[in-house]
Amino acid sequence: MSFSDRNDCVEYRLSKAKESLKAAEVSTESQLWSSAINRLYYSCFYAVNALLVASKIEAKTHSGLKNQFSLHFIKTQKMERKFGELFSDLFDWRQKGGYGDIFEFDEHVVRAHINPVRNFIREVERMIYQ
Repeated sequence: MSFSDRNDCVEYRLSKAKESLKAAEVSTESQLWSSAINRLYYSCFYAVNALLVASKIEAKTHSGLKNQFSLHFIKTQKMERKFGELFSDLFDWRQKGGYGDIFEFDEHVVRAHINPVRNFIREVERMIYQ
């Protein structure tokens, strides 16, 4: 990937992170709790993807992306542990909400994660552009 392609990819992924956050907010207002959790996960997923691309770190799967993020940014304390925990929780909840039987989220859980995801995206942007 050339430098301009890498920058374009980073910008695209960050825009997808923000778009997914807006979709989570719309789902929240419509009381679609599982959809909101899914979109909150993808907000973080796209942000982490942008961070890994900017850092020239490859990941081929969702699990691989989560592991690379933890290895290079959480365990090294480049980012606070709370961001790793947030991404990990959303990863697990997305799996349960999307593939588990009779697993539902509620308003309290969803609303409690909107601002942390917004802060997650901001922190990723700070890491990329520092």
